[in-house]
Amino acid sequence: MRNRAKRKRLERKGWKVGNANDFLGLSPEESRYIELKQQLGRKLRERREARNMTQVELARHLKSSQSRVAKIEAGDPSVSLDLIVRSFFSLGANKRDLARVIAASGRSRAAG
Repeated sequence: MRNRAKRKRLERKGWKVGNANDFLGLSPEESRYIELKQQLGRKLRERREARNMTQVELARHLKSSQSRVAKIEAGDPSVSLDLIVRSFFSLGANKRDLARVIAASGRSRAAG
């Protein structure tokens, strides 16, 4: 209730109220793609940490850099989906594990 009142008050004063998707002009598809990459990054980090592996160790395994692994985990837009998927597989994930992350990403969006 309080947020609704605040929103109306701001709109009456001429402010435009929206979210990042509105501000950036993202299509629903672009928004879902970004959310998926962020979810994959979070899950990759969880998997890496569960294996007691550092970003440096994972980077060596991928023949990449620690900063690239950090970008994967942060959902950086410059990271290719290919690298994210290869990273998952390098940590022992299979297609089913990857499918679960993708499915969970869709469910969390539907709930939000």
